[in-house]
Amino acid sequence: MRFTKMHGIGNDFVVADAERCGPESGWPNLARAMCERRFGVGSDGLLLISRATNADFQMRMLNPDGSESEMCGNGVRCVLRWLHREGWTQEPVVSLETGAGVLQLEISSNGWVRVDMGPARLLRGEIGMSGDPQAKFVDEPLAHSSGLNGTAVSMGNPHLVVIVDDVQAVPLEVWGPELEAHSLFPNRVNVHFVQVLSPTTLRQRTWERGAGATLACGTGACAATVAAHVTGRADSAVTVELPGGNLKIEYAPSGHVFMAGPAEFVFEGGWLEPDER
Repeated sequence: MRFTKMHGIGNDFVVADAERCGPESGWPNLARAMCERRFGVGSDGLLLISRATNADFQMRMLNPDGSESEMCGNGVRCVLRWLHREGWTQEPVVSLETGAGVLQLEISSNGWVRVDMGPARLLRGEIGMSGDPQAKFVDEPLAHSSGLNGTAVSMGNPHLVVIVDDVQAVPLEVWGPELEAHSLFPNRVNVHFVQVLSPTTLRQRTWERGAGATLACGTGACAATVAAHVTGRADSAVTVELPGGNLKIEYAPSGHVFMAGPAEFVFEGGWLEPDER
């Protein structure tokens, strides 16, 4: 099976044509094997691409643990560049169906990809939180050993944003998995620790649901921007600094969030099934 290794500011993916990846029932095992960094290709997720009826194309994303994620902001940028390289389209603007809905992607002359990520949602029922479905969770105590507050945002997938004074001092490998499995989120949650450097600059570290610590998270950067803005800490258009690089995020008056950033090719290869080795 032919595949392409790509990354968006260090958030890395294996990208492949879904039709070449066998029956859907086998995709979780395929993701676990390919994403493994010592015995596989190594990546933060497996992106499977196909043509769609409700949009130009469809993306399915599987995490390293085999679970499926609704969306991935860094991943969708990689998909548009992959579609161009593979000759599936040369259009600068395409629509992409994801588990979080249909997104509009646009490639610019410098190779960056800008994505309309859709509306940010703040109601508990829209996020998949326990409690009153019509209530918001904005700058609320987390009942966690950290003693910190959090803000919950859905970008089609659930995010918990925790504003801190010094993001580098956060024990990510401890607090990340603890908050990922917080009782407020029955289906687990992506966790982001964010330091506000200025009204236009955020610094973020991420613990992704199903993947652990990652160098970047596009939907998380969107959620962080929304959380910092609605709590009065930042402007609506910011640069988010992540360990792997920077993203430009805008929280528009319409409620939609726009993300812009790079997507890079690393290598191409062929995956051998166990009976071919």
